[in-house]
Amino acid sequence: MQRIQALTLLSECTGDDIWSVEHCRLRRLPEAWIVELADCFESGFQSDSQTIYLEDRVINQYQGIRDVDLAMRLGEHLGIDVGGLEQRAVSRSHLVKLIAEAAEEDL
Repeated sequence: MQRIQALTLLSECTGDDIWSVEHCRLRRLPEAWIVELADCFESGFQSDSQTIYLEDRVINQYQGIRDVDLAMRLGEHLGIDVGGLEQRAVSRSHLVKLIAEAAEEDL
């Protein structure tokens, strides 16, 4: 994967979304990453951040890739110390932001 494609994909990550496998293929993620990162996620209903929404409706399960996991893989691909950033992050979205900032600093 070229650096520009990795940066573009990273810019689309929020830390709070799950990308469908179909969307990942359309965005040309390496198939090996899709196979490794894809999982079936279940909604939790104790807080809104645990609930999965699809087009503004609550769903119980969703097959895909969490974009925080994708952001971490992209960061590793770009040579970023993702483990160090993960220790500093206070949330999934904060981790994605730290990875994106580190990627920008490497430009």
